[in-house]
Amino acid sequence: MTASASPAAGAATDAPQPSPAALAGRPVSAPLTRVALAYIELRFKLYLRFGEPARTHQLDRWRRCAVFLPGTMFCRIRWQANDYGTVRWQLMVMQACTPLDAAQRIPGVQPGARLLLHAEGENQVRAVLERIDAIEALGIAPVAASPAYWRTLANRLAARLPLPEYTAERHAAWLIGRALP
Repeated sequence: MTASASPAAGAATDAPQPSPAALAGRPVSAPLTRVALAYIELRFKLYLRFGEPARTHQLDRWRRCAVFLPGTMFCRIRWQANDYGTVRWQLMVMQACTPLDAAQRIPGVQPGARLLLHAEGENQVRAVLERIDAIEALGIAPVAASPAYWRTLANRLAARLPLPEYTAERHAAWLIGRALP
C-alpha cells in the first residue's frame, strides 16, 4: 500500500494545518487544549466569541472541537433556552495552559484552562460583551488584551462595581511590560 492510499494520509490532508507562525517555538509534543462547541437551533449555543484555534474538528452536525496551543486566550459563550426563553447565559475568558501551569477544570475544556473571567447571567454577559466590543473598536484584538484586565473585570463583576475601560495606553503598557525580560 502506498502512502497516498493509506487512510491516515487522506485524513491528514483534510484538516487545515496551523500556520508555521503559530507553531514557532513550540515543541512537537506541546499539549493542546480541546474546547467543545455545539449548536442546536433555538435551544443551545456553545461558541467562541474570540480566540484563534490552531485547528477545529467537525464532530457531527451539531458539535465541533476547537484545539488551542498553550498560552492562547479565548472566550467561550454558552446560551441555553427552553420553550419560555433563555435559561442560562454564560461567558468565560480562558487561557490554554501547559501541564506545569495551574489550571482549572471546566466542563467542555480538556484538560482544563486558566479561568480569567466568568460572567453568569444576562446583565453580566452583556456588560462584558460591551467591553469586548469597545476593545475591538480600538483596533485591538481581544486575544491580545492583558490577562490582568480580564481578571480585573472578573473582580469588578463579583463586587458589582463599574467595569473599567481598556484603553490604548493600558494596552501599550501591557505590550511594553511583556517585552521586558
